[in-house]
Order: sequence, then structure tokens, then C-alpha cells
Amino acid sequence: MTTLERRLGVPGAIVVGLCAMLGAGVFFVWTPAAFVAGEWLWLALLLAAVVAVANALSTAQLAMRHPVSGGGYAYARAELSPTAGFAAGWLFLTGKTCSAAAIALVAASHLWPGWEQPIAIAAVVVLALLNAQGIRTTAWVSWVVVSLALAGIATAVVWSAVAGPQVTAFGWTAYAPLSDEVFVTTGGQPCSFGGIGGSAAAAACSDVGALVTPPGPLAVLQGAGLLFFAFAGYARMATLGEEVRDPRRTLPIAILGALGIVLAIYAIVAWATTTAYADAIVWPDTPVASLVGDPVLHRVLLTIGGIACLGSLMGILAGLSRTSLAMARDGELPGVLARISPRTHAPAVAEGAMAVLAIVLVLVAPPVLLVALSSTSVLAYYAIGHVGALRMRRSLRAAADDDAWRREAWVPAWVSALGLVLCALLVVTLPWYGVVASAAWLGAALAIRALRARGARR
Repeated sequence: MTTLERRLGVPGAIVVGLCAMLGAGVFFVWTPAAFVAGEWLWLALLLAAVVAVANALSTAQLAMRHPVSGGGYAYARAELSPTAGFAAGWLFLTGKTCSAAAIALVAASHLWPGWEQPIAIAAVVVLALLNAQGIRTTAWVSWVVVSLALAGIATAVVWSAVAGPQVTAFGWTAYAPLSDEVFVTTGGQPCSFGGIGGSAAAAACSDVGALVTPPGPLAVLQGAGLLFFAFAGYARMATLGEEVRDPRRTLPIAILGALGIVLAIYAIVAWATTTAYADAIVWPDTPVASLVGDPVLHRVLLTIGGIACLGSLMGILAGLSRTSLAMARDGELPGVLARISPRTHAPAVAEGAMAVLAIVLVLVAPPVLLVALSSTSVLAYYAIGHVGALRMRRSLRAAADDDAWRREAWVPAWVSALGLVLCALLVVTLPWYGVVASAAWLGAALAIRALRARGARR
């Protein structure tokens, strides 16, 4: 069996998108972003939001024309070429598998500090098994996680608004996903945010002085690149295009609706954190949970943050399995990944394979490398999507089909062009090792694909 069933409506699709976004990003990314952008944090957030909106618009337009599983892989293959489709799919699988491993470690560090790897592995296994039960199970769990995340964010923001005291140190902190010597002070000391570095890292962070990246345009771009990590997930619905009802209507509403809700939430959280920590030399490791001064409630919010990470992880694993399913159908990956369970109507084999790869990364790669690879690969993936959206407009115009043009080419060309430029701009400001590793990994995959094609022709 290789066909998925359309079981998801607009509310369920929106919740899957919200669950993917209201995870590691909203609970943890503000501290490293503020460290880089400083007083320009709001401008960095605005830039990240512009990139996210442009990406979402291009994705929604392509999803209307190609309502199938695979997301950007399927769009690039249809609008550009099989090679471009493979590149997009490979970048998505690379970036999101790295992201899954990083988020699993972040969640584990909140739920059971000191046992990050075993808990992260257990989380990946459990969530993959839940996803394998079908899209309805994924949607139901997403509802629970989103409800908890929204309740936790609302509690923290209300506490901050009524001028409640903020937490200082309760002996239970966790590291943000962007840590492990990502930043360096002027004295040459590494600056890590919590958990891993402990008091030594905190001491290094307290001696900030002038950062290696001075305030200005580059700091804004780097801050935006970090904050984009919090937006990644709004296009998760596109990878589930074969499982939503009336996809030409449902997908654009779900993608843009989920992003709109998250933009409003992020603006509120940015206001609360910048207000609370305006005079702080170093922001806390867990900026949302640390808005609350009560020790018990603080730990409750830390637990909610960990659960929100798990919800985001579940959505990522679902997107990975659907993309690998689509690539397997086209012969780009082993055909066994295209198998669908006749009982649950889920790509159980692909789900298991992606979970195994995420577990391997949990065991061998530090979070900083995982996030650098993820950000680079995902931004490049969206850049290919923008090129596909521009090519689609030209194809529709050349076909002289006015009805199709009005129905499907509703996103102005300048939006996709702007998104393409901004994605490329943010990529070059990310850590160089992530850019180099991502490019080398993609180059190796394309070379192997070319050799396989040459051998098949002989």
C-alpha cells in the first residue's frame, strides 16, 4: 500500500503547524538571539518574521498547485527538475533530522538533567511510534501539546505583566539549543548558555563587553538567523498535503493561519522578555519560564517547555517520514520507505528510518553543530522553494491559462524574490562550519545520485 488517506481538516492542520513552532524556539531562542542582536532584537525578530511570511506565501501557493506529500521536494521536482527536487528533499531531510536530534536533547535536558541522551532517545522512539499510528493520533497529541504550551506562555506573560519577581536560581536549568561555544567574548572566552557550561560558562557570559559581532546590520542578520529557528515548522502542513481534506483550500489557510497566530504570540513573548530583562547583562537560560518567580510554578513551566519541545519533535518526525516517502516513490530513496501500513495508513517504515537517523545524531553530534546544520539546510531548502514559485508563475503565464493564473498565481513575484534573497543572506551569516558541512553533504549526495544514474543508463 502506497497511498495515504485524507483525514485532516483545517483546525487539525493548523494545530499540527502550531505544535511544530511552539516548541524549542519560543521557549529558548530569545537568550542567544538577544546576546547577538542586543537592542536590535526587535528588528531581528521583524526580519525573521518577514522571511517566514515570504516562505509561507510561496509554500502555500505551491501547495495549492501540488497537494501531495513531500512539500518542497515535490514542488521543486514538478516546477524545476528532478535534480532540484532531490536537492530540496535532501536538504529538508538533513536539516530536520538535525533539528529533531537537537530538540530531543533540549527537551531531555529540561525533563531530566544529566540524562539527556537516554531520555532524548526514548522520546524519539515513543513519538515515532505515536506518529506510526496515523495522522489522527499526531493531530490529537498536537492538540494536547499546543494547549499546554499556550497555557504556559500565557502564565509567564501575565506574571511578568503584573510585575511579579523573576527567577534567579532554583538549581534546575537547561541549555538552549544554540549553545556550546556559539558565541565568543572579546576576551576570547567561550560563552555558553547554561547546562553544559555551568558556572564557568556563566562567568564567561558575564564578561560580555563588546561582542565579536558589533552592533549593526550583521548583528541583526545573525539574530534573525537564530530567531528563524523559532519559526521553522509553519510549512509542516505542506509535507502532509496528501492527508488533508480539500487541500487546495485547507493548506493555504492552515499555513498562513498558523503563522499568523505564532507571529502574535512571539510579539507578546518578545515584549515580555525584553521588558523583564532590559537591564540584565546576561539573559537567563530559559527566558520564558524565568519570567515567573515562584519556584514551583517555574519548574512547572520548565516541564511545559520540555513537553512543547516534544510536540515540535513529533511534527518534525512526521514531516521527515512524508518527505522520505515521496522521495522513495520517485526512486530517489530506497523503495521500502514508500510502504504504508494498511492498518494505520501511515508511512511506518519511513517513520522508523528517520527515527533511527535522529537517534544516531543524538549519540554523535553536539547540539551546536546540529542547529547550525539545521538552519543552513532549511534556509537553502526554502530558497529552492522560492525559485520554484517564480518558475511556476512563468509557466502559468506562458500557458496563457487566465483561470489558472488567477486561481494559483496569487502571490506577487516580488514576495518570492525577496524571500529568496533573504534566505541566501541569512545563510551566509550563520556559523561557517554549518554552511560548509551542509554544502559538502549535499554535494556528496548529488555526486552519488549522478553515479547511480550513469550506472542505470549503461
